[in-house]
This record gives sequence, C-alpha cells and structure tokens, in this order.
Amino acid sequence: MRIAAAAALLLALVSLGASAQEAEDLSLRTVVLGGLDKVTAKVVTKEAPVGQPVRFGTLEIVARACKKHRPEENPESAAFLDIWELRPDQPAAGVFRGWMFASSPALSAMEHPVYDVWVLDCVK
Repeated sequence: MRIAAAAALLLALVSLGASAQEAEDLSLRTVVLGGLDKVTAKVVTKEAPVGQPVRFGTLEIVARACKKHRPEENPESAAFLDIWELRPDQPAAGVFRGWMFASSPALSAMEHPVYDVWVLDCVK
C-alpha cells in the first residue's frame, strides 16, 4: 500500500511540475502599442523595444517587460510600462507606471486628457 501511495504522490508531483513549466509566459522584446491623440483623432500603432524610449506626442514611453501566454493557453499579452509627459521648461511628469493587458485595456488604463495608450501585442 505504501508503494502505491508513493507512486501516486510522485506522479502528482511530476504532473504539477510539467503544468507549472507549461504555464510560464514567454518574455518578448517588443511591445506593440496603440495610441490615440484625442485632439486630432489620430490613431497610431508603435513598436516599443523593451528598455528603449518611444515618443508619442508629448509622451515618452518605456516598456520594461513584455509577457505573452504560450500559444496553447488563452491568448494574453501584457506589458509593464513607464510613461512620462515631457513639456518644454518643465520637469518630466509621471503619467503611468504599471502593467497593461491587451485583452482588458480598461483594467489598467492611463488617464490623460489628450492621449490614450494601450497594449496590442508582444512580438519578437
């Protein structure tokens, strides 16, 4: 009886390890962002390499991380972003810092009177 219980426990641990490994997200190097200028109604798509600043109007966006679920799981892309507003003769003002999710843009939205920014995907 002890051998059967030990075998069952070992089998459970092995299957847990495999499912935990499969559940790991893919870390990718580029975030695809959507942006809206509310004044001009212009919509843009920008690629933001992780760690490099990208400009959108008066905003400077730096993607710190980009994660995507593996293809066999529910689709989800998420990026950790730092967004500042840069204005002449003024210090940079932090506008947003946190995770944005492609499937739920309103969950963690940036609040700004002129611009909207959202995550579309993680690539490369």
